[in-house]
Amino acid sequence: MKPAPIHVRTGARAHPRRRQGGIALLEAMLAIVILGIGLLGTIGLQARAYSALSDAGMRAEAAMAGEKLLGTMTADMPNLLSYSLASGGEPSDVLAAWVTETRSHIPNADLSVRLTPMVGRIKVNIDIRWQRKAKDEPGVHQVTSYIAI
Repeated sequence: MKPAPIHVRTGARAHPRRRQGGIALLEAMLAIVILGIGLLGTIGLQARAYSALSDAGMRAEAAMAGEKLLGTMTADMPNLLSYSLASGGEPSDVLAAWVTETRSHIPNADLSVRLTPMVGRIKVNIDIRWQRKAKDEPGVHQVTSYIAI
């Protein structure tokens, strides 16, 4: 066996280099795993953002539907008490078009309109409920307004 060569400047004996076989491959595999975890997290974030966007769209549709019904009721004062609708009930003739339109924008919406006569006014409660997925909490939009008579 040959003795290790002596380093010219320091005078110390140089050690033979050891092979680092597989280190570059291990680093590349680790980088791929970290990248994969990051991509999965990004996909999950996108899915949650899409779900929140869909729910916000339903809430906006429900708000517009409630306001539209209040405007229609205010313009039709002689028939005001015929706008009542129980949850899951059949709409009257004056409400049929509103119910059809609302359900076209909010699929399977559960609608109810409660009218409470008071002195000099009528209290109107409009409830619009929807279910996006079976396991999700139901979305609810409630409007309470008073119409002077």
